Amino acid sequence: MTASPAPRAAPVRQATLLVAFMWVAYFLNYCDRQAVFAMFPALKTGLGMNDEQLGLTGAVFLWVYAFGCPIAGQLADRFSKRTLVVLSLALWSIVTFATGLAGSAVIMLSLRAAMGISESLFMPTAIALTANAHSPALRSRAIATLTTAQIAGTVAGSWFGGWMADRGQWRGAFFVLGAVGLLYVLPYFLFLRGVSEDAPAAPKTDGATLAIPVLIKVRTFLLLCVVFPVFVFGLWLLYGWLPNFLHDKFTLNQSDAAFNATLFLQGTAAIGLLGGGVLADVLYRRTKASRLWLMTASLIFCAPCLHALGSCDTLAATRIAAAGFGLFSGLLMGNIFPAAFEVVPADTRASAVGLLNFFGAIVSGFATLFGGMWKQSVGMERLLSLTALGYAVAGLALIIGTVLFFPADCLRIRGAPATN
Repeated sequence: MTASPAPRAAPVRQATLLVAFMWVAYFLNYCDRQAVFAMFPALKTGLGMNDEQLGLTGAVFLWVYAFGCPIAGQLADRFSKRTLVVLSLALWSIVTFATGLAGSAVIMLSLRAAMGISESLFMPTAIALTANAHSPALRSRAIATLTTAQIAGTVAGSWFGGWMADRGQWRGAFFVLGAVGLLYVLPYFLFLRGVSEDAPAAPKTDGATLAIPVLIKVRTFLLLCVVFPVFVFGLWLLYGWLPNFLHDKFTLNQSDAAFNATLFLQGTAAIGLLGGGVLADVLYRRTKASRLWLMTASLIFCAPCLHALGSCDTLAATRIAAAGFGLFSGLLMGNIFPAAFEVVPADTRASAVGLLNFFGAIVSGFATLFGGMWKQSVGMERLLSLTALGYAVAGLALIIGTVLFFPADCLRIRGAPATN
């Protein structure tokens, strides 16, 4: 592995426009995947789906998506990133449109699997392309800004899907979302034609044909592959079961439960994402490990918020705990990929994102599954407290890894010492 000078950033205007164009595509990505979750009553009536099949609409997507991500990352590191993100947008938009034509539960689940394949091509490629366009000192805020599309798409897709379903037009929701994506393909393609794909003069591999053998030698990266699934387990436990938990505990109706479960959590997550991205880039001037330390803070501060979410006796206190979790979780969400890019070669970045997404998505599916399986036997309060303990342990592991592994891994990739 060779060391070389730091990569040149793309022109500021082009880099800014790249984030904007990627943001819209990423927003559509989450709108299309999340809309179905707001339509469950309509799907029960329209397709005769039972609760188990409805649950599988999430699990099938996430598990297929998980296995697709490492493959997509490898493809993005070896072939045109611009072509892959445009192809992904076109494919998932076609699948979304086709979902409106589903005539049975089997077809619906098959299309959710197809959605997992088509969308898996996007995120590893988009994150790598965005990172390559920005210098390390600006990378966290660029990726954090891009990641806010995930939050906006989740909210907008859920609202639009539910709004259309309430009007008896759940099929129309998929037709509209798919058509919007297909219309965006052309301007997206035309802009990306002028974007450079690689990080010039960045450290690269010594010619290995597969990225995974290179990545598994990086101890800091392997630690992130363990810590990230712990984080997303808690995240998806809340995404999947917090509305139901609030409904049962505080005797809220479904609308109020969903409102309280999303507004405080997602609203502050956006603040944490953007603030954490800026803070990481500022601290990067003092230490190359700034992203790792902010991720550590995220896990340590999220832990008591998770415990409080399960144990608070009032709705007001629960809202504060949800807001705290959202705020601190944003610190990790915006820095996980930039942190990995500090220790992996530039031409393995998409594969690194793909591998992290693989472990994260696999665990995401099990988080919602276990929440349903254990909420009666273990209890959601205890499950949240146990997850909080897992966060604390993961934070401690990240402290140890940052001290013991990061300096050597950073030295290996950059050819220069890194401070903790």
